[in-house]
Amino acid sequence: MNNERTLSQATWDFFCSLKLAMALLLSLAVTSIIGTVIPQGNLAPQYLESIGQTKFRLYQALGFFDMYHSWWFVLLLAALSVNLFACSLKRLPQIWKVMSNPTLTLDEGLKKSLSTLATLKVPGSAAALKEQVAALLSAQFAAPRITEKDGSFHLYAEKTPWCRLAVYVVHLSILVIFAGAMVGSLFGFKGYVTIPEGESATSIVLRNNKPHDLGFAVSCDKFSVSFYDTGAPKEFKSILSVSENGRPVPGFQKVPIIVNDPLTYNGITFYQSSYGKVGQHSFTVSSPDGGNAVRLEIPSDGAAQLPDGSEVHVLESTQEVGQFKPGLSGPAALLEMHTPSGQSLRTLVYANYPELNRQAARSAGHPLFGYLGGNEKMYTGLQVNHDPGVGIVWLGCLLMIVGVYVAFFMSHRRVWVEVKDGEIVVAGSANKNPAGFELRFNRLVKQIEGELAPGEGK
Repeated sequence: MNNERTLSQATWDFFCSLKLAMALLLSLAVTSIIGTVIPQGNLAPQYLESIGQTKFRLYQALGFFDMYHSWWFVLLLAALSVNLFACSLKRLPQIWKVMSNPTLTLDEGLKKSLSTLATLKVPGSAAALKEQVAALLSAQFAAPRITEKDGSFHLYAEKTPWCRLAVYVVHLSILVIFAGAMVGSLFGFKGYVTIPEGESATSIVLRNNKPHDLGFAVSCDKFSVSFYDTGAPKEFKSILSVSENGRPVPGFQKVPIIVNDPLTYNGITFYQSSYGKVGQHSFTVSSPDGGNAVRLEIPSDGAAQLPDGSEVHVLESTQEVGQFKPGLSGPAALLEMHTPSGQSLRTLVYANYPELNRQAARSAGHPLFGYLGGNEKMYTGLQVNHDPGVGIVWLGCLLMIVGVYVAFFMSHRRVWVEVKDGEIVVAGSANKNPAGFELRFNRLVKQIEGELAPGEGK
């Protein structure tokens, strides 16, 4: 039995340890840095090539690519939650005792422990002075509790004793935030969807590349993008509509969204993330003299392979080349070709000027291309997020703000007054900001002295 009690006590002391709290906080800080440095979710092929297979397998086994959902990160949060709860529970009874069962009499031991103390010589009996002091305390500080002991009257008054619980409100707020994060992690999801103009989507792709049904349809009515003079995108905007069971949802038709101004429906939020083009372009490709011509289809977001192993993809296209090449007209496309030897070539291919195409092929030594036109349209890339724990997190943040404010800017102030025949002893304390409390205490003593003690106080 003694061993059981010793083991249970050791376990309890372990979880109440400040060293454990510091170790857990340090561990969370370090692992958060890892989660910032190492990409999370879907990984780019270039990154996988840069770290190699050995590191990839190691990082994957440790859950570094989805760190905030890994079992060990959740375990750290759970351990910190238990530590906070245990520390709070261990210290709460002492604080509660101070609040609910205060010392009501100003005995000699208490006088020696308080530095804020004043003694006033006053005329009159203790019974008469007691009523006057009680009235002053009620008016200037707080209504006192009166205790009679050994022929003296002891008055005790306090303000905001509940502010001692502020630290527990802060602890609770952290636990609530953790709970909200866990709810979001377990029951929420993050994903991505691309929707071409004029089309709709009823599902998204999650970060683990699994499809997820939305339960409704989101359509992209229109997509637009504006550019700076440098050519960099200035703003891209999607016009979205929501329909459910084949019927438009009122209030969610033709809703414009841009970066940092998302659309939220049924707790699912759609953020403007990216854009691009889908479709394909048609070309003819032949030898520089025009022989052996074949048709070549190049997807807007991909590449096509030539018989010699070269890869070709479309960098840009336009329906009216005259805005870039004065004097010319009609469609044109800018191609980029990568040869098996590693050479990279670019050529502008016109739909209406085959001779210019032939000249470019002969001078650069690449095949002759002819542009037949393109069938493509813009698509919008949307980041999709559902976090049912966000309300819980906001509640935790509100609790933390209240708790921190009370903890830093409010204090438990206490005043004791011992009334004897011809003498009044006033003492006080505050658990925070003793300098500020001393100023208020001195004003209270002067008010008592002015009302009851015409002579000098000691």
